[in-house]
Amino acid sequence: MKRVAVFCIPAHGHTNPMLPVVRELVSRGDDVRFYSFDEFREKIEKTGAAFVSCDTYLPSLTAQQEANLKKVSTTEMTIQDIRITLAMNDFLQKEFTSFLPDVVFTDSVCFWGKLNAWKYHVPMVVSTSTFAFNQLTSQYMKSSPAEIAGLIFGLPKVSRELEKLKPYGYQYKSLFSLIQSDNETDSVVYTSKKFQPYVEIFSDHYLFAGPSVFSKVLPDKHHPRPLVYISLGTVINDRPDFYTKCIEAFRNEEVDVIISCGKTLDIASLGTLPENFKVLPSVDQLEVLSRADVFITHCGMNSVSESLYMATPMVLYPQTNEQAAVARRVREIGAGTDLRDDSADGIRKAVRTILDAPSFAEAASQCSDDFRSCPGTAGAADFIESAPHRSSEEDLLKKLNRMNTAGQILYNLAVILIALFLFRQVSPRYLWIYIVLAVLLSFPFKNLLQNAFYKKLAKSKQKTPIPS
Repeated sequence: MKRVAVFCIPAHGHTNPMLPVVRELVSRGDDVRFYSFDEFREKIEKTGAAFVSCDTYLPSLTAQQEANLKKVSTTEMTIQDIRITLAMNDFLQKEFTSFLPDVVFTDSVCFWGKLNAWKYHVPMVVSTSTFAFNQLTSQYMKSSPAEIAGLIFGLPKVSRELEKLKPYGYQYKSLFSLIQSDNETDSVVYTSKKFQPYVEIFSDHYLFAGPSVFSKVLPDKHHPRPLVYISLGTVINDRPDFYTKCIEAFRNEEVDVIISCGKTLDIASLGTLPENFKVLPSVDQLEVLSRADVFITHCGMNSVSESLYMATPMVLYPQTNEQAAVARRVREIGAGTDLRDDSADGIRKAVRTILDAPSFAEAASQCSDDFRSCPGTAGAADFIESAPHRSSEEDLLKKLNRMNTAGQILYNLAVILIALFLFRQVSPRYLWIYIVLAVLLSFPFKNLLQNAFYKKLAKSKQKTPIPS
């Protein structure tokens, strides 16, 4: 029997995939304490784990801070994570010294789980609710200029908050060590090796377990007419304007429509619904997806995983850069199309694109088979119980970083040599043009070089014989 301490941030998308794994651990006789928040008490207690409320340690937020969190501001989320860690310090010191966990199972962005595992030298397994994330997979994250500016200007504030952790004995290498995956940390990722971008670069400290779900339902697409399911998740879902356009799009279409609109929206504000529509605060999403022919989704990782698990192709409508990364991967496997025009006509055309082309459903079905062949929750529980893990293979991420550094040095030397040549051949006053160009070109050059090195390493890994 293992004593397992489980930690997660107050977010459904991060908590939900941990729950089936926790239930599996409990069913094996493990002593599991889940440190979470009252909103999730019922869900957690249903797994059989001991629920430990942490609501007392949530800081009070100003209206601006709350607005920033709703906008999924990375700076604001990071600062609040640090403040919650500090508020929980004394409480978790007592918990770690009395409960004496054998392993910590913590969400990847739950600072208080990670930092206390390191502080008390307890083996840790990270729960990764999206793709495993490093400098390669980050290429999938296309941040807007506003988001980039927010990160840059927010760094000094985050750094000041991080400094407050040191007097309490919390050790960390950098901010990135708290949020980014590395090849030495045991991690459970809720997708398959085929769906994970750049999978070859990740070490065997990663278990690609596949979607973590309770449902044993199989896809069943046999019904008189197509079923369209619409949901924008649990965070940015107060969109009466969008739901109204969906109603207009399918009012007179030979389809049935189910909308899961969240608890914030007043359904009555949508007016009288057509007979082919159902609008509900929440649904059993896996059950609905098992029957749906098309899913209009915000592209949260859980929603996309559940959709593919149930062989349902998607109309992709991401609201954040992380969701856009997931949407990109769905496009790459051919299981979805973008909603570029969110007018009623645009929504109708996007759904018709999916329904009229069998290739989308075929791609989703193939991914469903792939997901169902993964280790699943039982494999994830095995992985947690046997932590910490050791890896005998070469760390390709470190090797890639060394190659990147060498390539960058060669690029810088070339820039300097060309600058010296130009200094003798043209007027020095024009050199600034060359310098600006050299700096601007360094970013695409770095990405091109990194991807070339990755392909070389991935190819060599595929050729390496598997030990018998």
